[in-house]
Amino acid sequence: MAIKSTIFKANLQIADIDHGYYADHALTLARHPSETDERMMVRLVALAIHAHELQDTCQGDGTLAFGAGLSDPDDPDVSLTDFTGRKRIWIEVGQPEDKPLSKACSKADAVFVYAFGPAADVWWRGIETKLTRLDKLQVWRLPTEVAPALAGMAERSMQLQATVQEGALTLSSTQGSVHIEPLRWK
Repeated sequence: MAIKSTIFKANLQIADIDHGYYADHALTLARHPSETDERMMVRLVALAIHAHELQDTCQGDGTLAFGAGLSDPDDPDVSLTDFTGRKRIWIEVGQPEDKPLSKACSKADAVFVYAFGPAADVWWRGIETKLTRLDKLQVWRLPTEVAPALAGMAERSMQLQATVQEGALTLSSTQGSVHIEPLRWK
């Protein structure tokens, strides 16, 4: 019998000072049995970073949602879809391969990768030249210490506050806070 995904609920209050976006999001995250708390929380951070695009790109008439994640490799980890069904933003976390990223660039207006963990630097050195032709792609590196700190905040029911200011995100809860300054690689 297959192990089912674990469901997490998050009430996320976002104050994106850089983009003038302030909103509350009631989120449901399904963590695949093979997914770590680190990866799940990085998906949540990626959503918080791009939440302002609901207003900036879709003028409030879009859907920002988690994809099937590890359950479906052809589905983004996070996506922004406008009211016509067009994928405006496709987000992957971790260290994806170049072919799925190329396919994502053909399906969406913009593709973002948030690499994390100690193997991210090795992954980037091996894939960087394969990604140079993908104009719609941005690759960001989260500092190595961020993912374990985020995992410490994971609870089945979470109350989180995300503040975006000067390109950095601070995620806070009763478990503490994590300050994240992503580094753009591409």
